[in-house]
Amino acid sequence: MRIGIYGRVSTRDKQEVENQLVQLREFAAKQGWTICHEYIDRETGATSDREQFQAMFADAGRRKFDLLLFWSLDRLSREGVLETLQHLNRLTACGVGYKSYTEQYLDSCGIFKDAVIGILAVIAKQERVRLSERTRAGIAIARSKGRLLGRPRLKVRLSEIASLKARGLSQRAIGRELGISEGSVRRLASATA
Repeated sequence: MRIGIYGRVSTRDKQEVENQLVQLREFAAKQGWTICHEYIDRETGATSDREQFQAMFADAGRRKFDLLLFWSLDRLSREGVLETLQHLNRLTACGVGYKSYTEQYLDSCGIFKDAVIGILAVIAKQERVRLSERTRAGIAIARSKGRLLGRPRLKVRLSEIASLKARGLSQRAIGRELGISEGSVRRLASATA
């Protein structure tokens, strides 16, 4: 089996990532797997815009390897449950399996694959629900303090639009004259018609 190895540390300390890589290489050798490429990032896992992380997904899309081996799930991603689940699903959609070295239950080729994904999906759903609840609570607090939410209202009188229209100006020209978009002119003009 052809595998890719992903290693990550949050700092520039080369020794830390080397510890992961030694264990991953030894494990791959014991399994008889061929390491096609090692992807190593030395930055935070809180975002997915890591150079080697993106390169790994590009290669997964090209099926340059059959399985991605990483030391632990938090080495792959620290973006949150939902985003991490999406990364695992993205690998699966590319036809690439995944395996965590330290978390034996996290193995897309193992017997617990569906159970683990199911549990992660439920956790991700709960995370979305909590985020939605926090957002609604924040909006309610802002409204209780008298804050206006949403886009600011246009401060244009309909009579101004009607007057400029009567002078023969196009909707685009009216928008430029009043400092609003042509779409806003169209919407406001249709409201008065």
